[in-house]
Amino acid sequence: MERLRFALVALSCCAAGLSTTSAATAEAAEKSDADQKADAAKVDFTRHIQPILAKRCFKCHGPAESEAGLRLDQREAAVAELESGEAAIVPGKADASALLHRIAESDADLRMPPEGEGKPLSAEEIATIRRWIEQGAEWSQHWAFTAPTRPNVPKPRDAGWVRNPIDAFILSRLDGAELKPAPPANKLALLRRAYYDLVGLPPTPEDVDAFLADDSENAYEKVIDRLLDSPHYGEKWARQWLDLVRYAETNGYERDNPKDNVWKYRDYVIAAFNEDKPYDRFVIEQLAGDELDEPTAESITATGYYRLGLWDDEPVDGEQAFYDGLDDVIVTSSEAFLGLTVGCARCHDHKLDPIPQTDYYRMQAFFANLQHGNTQRDVGTEEARKKHAELEREHGEALKRLREQIASIENRIYETFSNPEKEDAKDDRVRREMIAERRGRVLAKDELREYLALKEEEQRASRTKLPPLDKALAAQEKGDRAPDTFVLARGNAHAKGDKVEPGVPQAIAVGKLELPDVGRNGSSGRRLALARWIASPENPMTARVMVNRLWQFHFGRGIVRSSSDFGYQGTPPTHGDLLDWLAAEFVDRGWSMKSMHKLIMMSSAYRMSSAGDEAALTKDPTNELFWRFDMRRLTAEEVRDSILAASGELNSKMYGPSVFPPLPAEVLATASRPGAGWNKSSPEEAARRSIYVHVKRSLRHPMLQSFDAPDTDTGCAVRVSTTVPTQALSMLNSRFMGEQAGELAKRLTAERPNGLPAKVIHAIRVTTGRTPDDREVNDDIKFIEALQADEGLTAEHALRHYCLMILNTNEFVYLD
Repeated sequence: MERLRFALVALSCCAAGLSTTSAATAEAAEKSDADQKADAAKVDFTRHIQPILAKRCFKCHGPAESEAGLRLDQREAAVAELESGEAAIVPGKADASALLHRIAESDADLRMPPEGEGKPLSAEEIATIRRWIEQGAEWSQHWAFTAPTRPNVPKPRDAGWVRNPIDAFILSRLDGAELKPAPPANKLALLRRAYYDLVGLPPTPEDVDAFLADDSENAYEKVIDRLLDSPHYGEKWARQWLDLVRYAETNGYERDNPKDNVWKYRDYVIAAFNEDKPYDRFVIEQLAGDELDEPTAESITATGYYRLGLWDDEPVDGEQAFYDGLDDVIVTSSEAFLGLTVGCARCHDHKLDPIPQTDYYRMQAFFANLQHGNTQRDVGTEEARKKHAELEREHGEALKRLREQIASIENRIYETFSNPEKEDAKDDRVRREMIAERRGRVLAKDELREYLALKEEEQRASRTKLPPLDKALAAQEKGDRAPDTFVLARGNAHAKGDKVEPGVPQAIAVGKLELPDVGRNGSSGRRLALARWIASPENPMTARVMVNRLWQFHFGRGIVRSSSDFGYQGTPPTHGDLLDWLAAEFVDRGWSMKSMHKLIMMSSAYRMSSAGDEAALTKDPTNELFWRFDMRRLTAEEVRDSILAASGELNSKMYGPSVFPPLPAEVLATASRPGAGWNKSSPEEAARRSIYVHVKRSLRHPMLQSFDAPDTDTGCAVRVSTTVPTQALSMLNSRFMGEQAGELAKRLTAERPNGLPAKVIHAIRVTTGRTPDDREVNDDIKFIEALQADEGLTAEHALRHYCLMILNTNEFVYLD
């Protein structure tokens, strides 16, 4: 029964200490990082000072506001004489700096920030600012807005631990903190970690046996190569990208109607990851695949990116809805590709980052020519288009011949009309009625039969619909010339201000932006110019942002935790040199994501265990320095897919229209239009991987929702990992879990028919990968026998209950 109690509380209690997204964790992270930095000899403005000023001071003394004439986002203003005659910052003289006095003031009425605007600065923050001023108050550009350069690889003390440069950067920081890395993970933990990180599925018992038996030096590398070559890799990593770009298959709002063919964008992303499409090309195709010199069906489908967001198909104010749609594109594009919150400058200058309101509308000008709504575009092959055109021609000619034959006969009838009747017959409806009334008297019986047959054939041909061309939801512009763009006061579509031209954010305006003088082929070409600028190696953000995301999805958090906000308000990188090195390496490797996966996963840092260490937990409780590998819970999709894999029901079919697993009537009733918009798939189709489950904005799959699948109204950079009762209730009581427990019991019986011990061993191996010891097997057998003796269950039902329990263990849903 101990095992059962463990299972019942697993998802409600035990995991609570493993969440990495709570406010307490974030505060502890900041504190441990501050403690470490306090010992540093040199205070770095971008790493140590700017984050404090941005979070605590810029609201009143930053780009948007300069109360009392003080701005702290610019050195010239910060050291200038204030209205009071004082200077906020006197370089080299902390005691003469008014800023230091105000932040350290004991009187709450005089202290900054004032009450109501945030808590006072901590002693560590004040001490850091004091040392910075004493050291000369040196200012530097925000770290993210400068182009990354490849830093020198450090030389840590223990060179034997270093497998590649990643380890050198990690270990050098640990050396500085007098910490040691955790020991390596055991082979089974490492194998499960690699499988879930690359394909999102558990290794089979056969996979485990093969790896444990392989003692060669490259045994682990062979596993990594095989997983990167697996088609399931694209399914796993496409899901990460779909979070960022707010992928959903319906419009939202009251009707929440479907977005026809949007699943083709999802398939495009899966295929792009599987073929290791270079990231720069991946960016360009989504932003401007239709504006390429030679657009393809694939590149046009990629622009479905623009159609993924909310769309009000019956807006009260159509013009305002159009600009709201553009805002969705600007917010998503700037955060996903650039790690910038440009959307914050829609109504006014950005409160924290150096992004004026004009920059928002200059960026809007790139997208202003887009048609609003769910436009469908032809993505068939050239051969298919030719075949379709030929069918249209043949059908049209056949229909023309039929109508000519009918007209010839009807003209004979018409000639029998008197002149007054011919005058009446000028009305088409009257003419048809008169011909129908007269034809039996004019035509012979054989002619009448022929005429009626021709009419019937013509009606069938008119109703005949040719097979449609292959269509995809895609971007479509209004013509070669884009409309003028204006700054909108407070974002109001009806309050146009100054005209602006397309341009990129001034803070990162590096490289060459090549705008076309005039568009072609029905498009302005502006989006292609923007896409090429974003995908340029010279752009300071793009490579950094993406390698940080790759790191995040392998280590549980990014080197920059705020992975879609690299601005002043975002968290500074814990390992800035490593981030820059990875960004430079990414570009040098041809923007290959698979290559970066392997580089990261072959490091000693990735292979560490999650084992704790008392000294490390005291100095760095939130693992800011990556001294160990953080344990994580499976994602929502991994939980569902692993259950199906364990039961043997998982359908590995790839691509195609989304599927609709059965939902309880109570869930269907919660949709914006209860009961509408959720079709019924066959059991085989319903058992496909979760990435193929229909994503309906007003009706989310209950299991995926309870395990923190993101809301799709906006992009999601980091999934919150919660521990709530509905998870345990879903895992224990849902119809889906009951069915899958039954299927797992059938699998155990079929694959291990000889005795209960073999079934128990196989159940544990299928769900965890490991081979249990005799004591554990005996305890589980006693549990099953107790169900039969105490609860009166049959052997079949007892085994099914045991399977439900085994699918509810922490060991099944957590990675070590």
